[in-house]
Amino acid sequence: MLGNLGLLAGLALLIYMALRGVNIFIASLVCSLVVAVTNGLLIPRTLLEHYPAGQLGAFTFAGRFFLLFLCGAIFGKAMATSQAAKSIALAITRSLGVKQTLLVGMIVCALLTYGGVVVFVVVFTMYPLGITLMREANLPKRLWAAATSVGAGTFTMTALPGTPSIHNVISASSLGTDLFAGGWIGIFAALIMAGLGMWYVERGWRIARANGEGFVENAQDRRMEQLVGDPSDAPPWYMAMIPMIVVLGVIMLPRLLIGIGGLGQAEGMVGDTLRFAQSQPIIWPSMALIIGSLTCVVLFPSMRRKIGQVFGQGAEDSIMPLINTAAVIGFGGVVTQTAGFGQFASWMLNADLPPLLSIFASASVVSAIVGSSSGGLQIFMQSLAPHYLEMGVQPEILHRIAAIASGGLDSLPHCGAVIATFMIMGLTHKEAYKDMFVVTVAIPVIACLASIALLMALGIGVTPPI
Repeated sequence: MLGNLGLLAGLALLIYMALRGVNIFIASLVCSLVVAVTNGLLIPRTLLEHYPAGQLGAFTFAGRFFLLFLCGAIFGKAMATSQAAKSIALAITRSLGVKQTLLVGMIVCALLTYGGVVVFVVVFTMYPLGITLMREANLPKRLWAAATSVGAGTFTMTALPGTPSIHNVISASSLGTDLFAGGWIGIFAALIMAGLGMWYVERGWRIARANGEGFVENAQDRRMEQLVGDPSDAPPWYMAMIPMIVVLGVIMLPRLLIGIGGLGQAEGMVGDTLRFAQSQPIIWPSMALIIGSLTCVVLFPSMRRKIGQVFGQGAEDSIMPLINTAAVIGFGGVVTQTAGFGQFASWMLNADLPPLLSIFASASVVSAIVGSSSGGLQIFMQSLAPHYLEMGVQPEILHRIAAIASGGLDSLPHCGAVIATFMIMGLTHKEAYKDMFVVTVAIPVIACLASIALLMALGIGVTPPI
């Protein structure tokens, strides 16, 4: 009883400290100690093994995925410094017009994140550009935050196949699948997330106009707007797209050559390279991101003059997202050592639920506990996924459903991405969290459940064990 109360107290304290802006490493360590003391875990083992270096330790995760975070941050920095990201945003804005401001925000963020630019870079890049659009359209900032989150933090993050997102890579590296696993059901879920998300924010804009609500500028907006720079310095949009096309092309080419070209059994360097690409879900997308970064250097003269500086700043930018994610995983690593988590896992695995619904519930709850979709997915893959494979769940379907499920309840108020987005935009939870909840929690949950319902109706995804 005390242990379960300690788990709840540790989670509640983590949420409270995150909302108060306490450093996530300090918060996760304090909350881990609360969980350890109330559950009878040895403090030395908690601090020296379970939290930092166990199977689900903070630095175990950081070491495993450091290369992907590093290469993703470097590519994001190259796209931002060369102003390629800005060029794409401006081109879409000119094409769709100010009246489609919400759609512009969603599409640009979706393109950038699917092309390999990390979420935090996308939000930071897009907001200064969005200020002018919001001012001209008289759009409330809370709706811009929601629309850009639809593009950057939902379907491109967990559902669409082929993306080098950390969620796709975690699933692939844990299950031995590739980045395209469960692709068709991911596309189905992505259409639901994008469609319902845009319907909600557009409806919210109509209601806001009827109520006389519009854009309200603050000092944060004026500071951020200064970061836009001169639009004439940006490269042409068709050149700006090339680095992202290169990244996706490098990722997709081996699968196309194996699936369509029949080169899976080829001998020599070609065959070895294709098999290497298929078997390395962390290294191959990381290489694709670096090739994309070097493409920026070749295409954009501004990059060639400061390549060392840009790559160095990108490397520095990778540290905080990696460490923050690792911190919540360290807290989760302590939680998984408790009897309460064992009881939860046993209950979920033995509950009278279809396996796919059980996957949804398990991945969702774990992500909610740590306030991180990538953290929750990593914990799920290490502690629960093998049991679902034993139940007969196909690895490709487990890959995609677990990834989509992790991107729902993760976005509760203590989610680091939610807090960072509000900080960048000068918003509070009171002002903007309702809209954020709908587009990043409720709608992804609906999309995941709809995907599961479709799979069950078609009888796909689970092969009863012999």
